[in-house]
Amino acid sequence: MGQAARGATIRTMSDVHSEELLAQVAALPALPGVYRYFDAQDALLYVGKALNLKRRVSSYFQKNHGGTRIGHMVSKIVRMETTVVRSEAEALLLENNLIKTLNPKFNILFRDDKSYPYLKITGTPGAHTRGDAPGQVFPRMAYYRGAVDKKHRYFGPYPSAWAVKETIQLLQKVFRLRTCEDTVFANRTRPCLLYQIKRCTGPCVDLISPEAYAADVSHAEALLRGETQELLQALEARMMAHSDKLEFEQAAEVRNQIQALSRVLHQQSIETVDDKDVDILAVRVQGGRACVNLAMVRGGRHLGDRPYFPVHVEDAAAVYAEEGGEGSDAAEGMAGAEDAAIAPAQTTRPVEALVLEAFIAQHYIGVPVPPLLVTSVPVDKALLDALTEQSGLRVNAIHQPREQRRAWLDMAQKNADLQLARLLAEEGSQQARTRALAEALDLPPEDLDQLTIECFDISHTAGESTQASCVVFHHHKMQSSEYRRYKIEGITGGDDYAAMRQVLTRRYSKVVEAQREEGGIDYAKSPEAQAAARPKGQARLPDLVLIDGGKGQVGVAREVFTALGLDLTRIVGVEKGEGRKVGLEELVFADGREKVYLGKDSAALMLVAQIRDEAHRFAITGMRAARAKVRVGGGQLEEIAGVGPKKRARLLQRFGGVRGVASASVEDLATVDGISRELAEEIYRALR
Repeated sequence: MGQAARGATIRTMSDVHSEELLAQVAALPALPGVYRYFDAQDALLYVGKALNLKRRVSSYFQKNHGGTRIGHMVSKIVRMETTVVRSEAEALLLENNLIKTLNPKFNILFRDDKSYPYLKITGTPGAHTRGDAPGQVFPRMAYYRGAVDKKHRYFGPYPSAWAVKETIQLLQKVFRLRTCEDTVFANRTRPCLLYQIKRCTGPCVDLISPEAYAADVSHAEALLRGETQELLQALEARMMAHSDKLEFEQAAEVRNQIQALSRVLHQQSIETVDDKDVDILAVRVQGGRACVNLAMVRGGRHLGDRPYFPVHVEDAAAVYAEEGGEGSDAAEGMAGAEDAAIAPAQTTRPVEALVLEAFIAQHYIGVPVPPLLVTSVPVDKALLDALTEQSGLRVNAIHQPREQRRAWLDMAQKNADLQLARLLAEEGSQQARTRALAEALDLPPEDLDQLTIECFDISHTAGESTQASCVVFHHHKMQSSEYRRYKIEGITGGDDYAAMRQVLTRRYSKVVEAQREEGGIDYAKSPEAQAAARPKGQARLPDLVLIDGGKGQVGVAREVFTALGLDLTRIVGVEKGEGRKVGLEELVFADGREKVYLGKDSAALMLVAQIRDEAHRFAITGMRAARAKVRVGGGQLEEIAGVGPKKRARLLQRFGGVRGVASASVEDLATVDGISRELAEEIYRALR
């Protein structure tokens, strides 16, 4: 394309984008980096990386993308930020850190708030030779989830809590390591039941020497590392050494340990192949959704798997495909200097590869990466190089494995297929419920993904610790991150009407206030139009407000909405049926319409019941927590300066609760690990 044609294209794009933005694009350096696009509401649209920022970013603004998804995204761009880095690997890591933390709309996102569990063995090796505390001399093994502390040894991560607990049971059978808390261990005077059933060697009452216990710990760690053959050989050598010294009882103990280990290795199918730590990754894409199934092998043992479901797959894949992915940089590099910025993409990668690479890049940001990945599709070498640079460990990947690795991958692929089929079935059912409710209430059938429902419930016990809950439903599922609890105060205990009046007023008065400040928002418009008219972060009025109650509660909601000048047609009450039987509920309306009975087999009623029950559950859990805090006094310790979660836990474990802490003397308090004399005096004064 010549200069004139290119100028015409830029003039066309200038009708959409500001001169300031286009000047910023023109001034970009020809260096590797990361770019970020924002819309008029300052919401992040897209995060991308480039080997050449100037060439890549210019390609968005110097060609007409038409009505494609990338064209839709580009038309929304009003602001851009860029960060220059030293290499492609740095760009890739920064890109995915930003994607994971900022959740841009046009990137493939893997949202996983759950940390992985580990098996923890407390203390450091050699504690029995240094005269450390008994709890360190005799390490315990425990389930652990959280930040890693260098004082202890951690094995994992494991895909589930069940896998950790199963491993603990395995080690109990073979090496009989203790699992009790240090406070329990320090105060035992006789062995517990675990000793009686041969799951512990009784170190709490000195039934095993520190040296023998340390050997068991070392052997357990060897098993966790997958050194099974070396471990069996070491145990056999130990047994023969005892036999040569005529120590037949000790030799018999080791023999029993070898037999138990052999049974466990057979029962648990622990592999003796060379692969010790491997992650197996299989991907499946269908119906606009995707599933990545991650199976973990640690210490040669298959620990199970865990499915992940990304969002924005279609939008992100379409944008990536149309821009040509990183492959377009290579294509641009081969093009002439004049036409480099608008060279067409030479490669189109399958969606499965894009999804899998997005998962790998985002997942291993906070999780240790093993030296080998077995994948169902090829992985870009640049990604592996970035992981190697990040972890300091050479990371390899294979996608056409053989023998045992092939069996692992086939299993992971089958599970990915099953998990995605389950998700599509569930989503299809949920979408059908949303559609049925919209039809039953004569709601507009367009864009049911945006149908938003908020449901309120009140919970208390005889007027004590009254709490109101608000749960939110949209995009065909409950949105737990948007749930809210309200502490109800200043009312007569047990007055549910007053509680409902207070929570509705607090919830929606802010919406009305913001509406007035902005000159009014037309809630009859589409959700997209409402979003464009709202300031960033401001909530909108939901399409439906469900009230768990009949005429009385709906009447209260009507009064609140009338006072605030809001639309009464949005209020729907869920009234219990005859005998309060499930399936006989009726819907009550605030605008004077007659009650509606949907039928016990109605998909619409199933959705209403699902949302109502979730609001009830959320209110109950909040009320119980608040009530327990009031009755037990758990909040008193939290208010003492210098008493954090760990010290509070130690105090409660030592004295059996807040009342025990309150009745303890200063001297007793000072005996707790981490509690100084000054802090003990402060606790003593605060609790009295």
